[in-house]
Amino acid sequence: MQSTLQFGRFNYPWRGQGVRARVMGILNVTPDSFSDGGNYQSLEFALSHAEEMIEAGVDIIDVGGESTRPGSPPVSLEDELRRVMPVLYAVRDLGPAISVDTYKPQVMREAIIAGVDMINDINGFRAPGAIEAVRDSDCALCIMHMQSDPQHMQLAPSYTDVVAEVSAFLRERVEALLAAGIDPRRLCIDPGFGFGKTVEHNYALLKATSRLIDELNLPLLAGLSRKSMVGAVTGKPVEQRMAGSIGGALAAVAQGALIVRVHDVAETVDALKVWHAAQ
Repeated sequence: MQSTLQFGRFNYPWRGQGVRARVMGILNVTPDSFSDGGNYQSLEFALSHAEEMIEAGVDIIDVGGESTRPGSPPVSLEDELRRVMPVLYAVRDLGPAISVDTYKPQVMREAIIAGVDMINDINGFRAPGAIEAVRDSDCALCIMHMQSDPQHMQLAPSYTDVVAEVSAFLRERVEALLAAGIDPRRLCIDPGFGFGKTVEHNYALLKATSRLIDELNLPLLAGLSRKSMVGAVTGKPVEQRMAGSIGGALAAVAQGALIVRVHDVAETVDALKVWHAAQ
């Protein structure tokens, strides 16, 4: 049975005794991301924020050059490369694992050349050429579920059984990657909180974290930091959702999530330290 996630230069145990959840810190180098858009656009500010996350104990830094908030327009390949590549080269040797958040095959190829440890694809490696772009590398591949696309995904999300349908989609994408000869130890799954889901859909999926892990026999990444599912329960605006986001991260980890993707690294790291100490 698979028990380790091959993560580029790293290996993360995800089954058995002593497994520690990993904190993935978000580094958006975009002008329009929903929570921190524009904050870290320049290389200097991006590097400073990366160093803050490292000081706080981050395990993985996830660099993104295209906003995928609801309603966001697509970004050109040239713009995404211009935003992302200098940051990847600047942070790749600072200690933590490095992930790139992209669905464009050419960005994947360039990021792999730069030495990233994970390709985090909201589109589940469905773009023509995406599987070929990542097949011969050793980086981890995160397969996410999204209904529709960022511009339209929140207009009218609809499912008969959200958990079963997300599980079936993820299984189909896993099988496509395996059929291309990709080692299953490189794969992890992400149910895609907020990507074509209502609040009810999101919480049904959060409650089903352990079921998704068991059904697909793969480690799971949970990314719900500051999202509307947190605001719907707490009544708080984006900038006041830290505590709720930490609660969501702990709920996911308690059900077996290996990676939590967060904005508030220091606070999440501390919360997980206490949670693990109590287990």
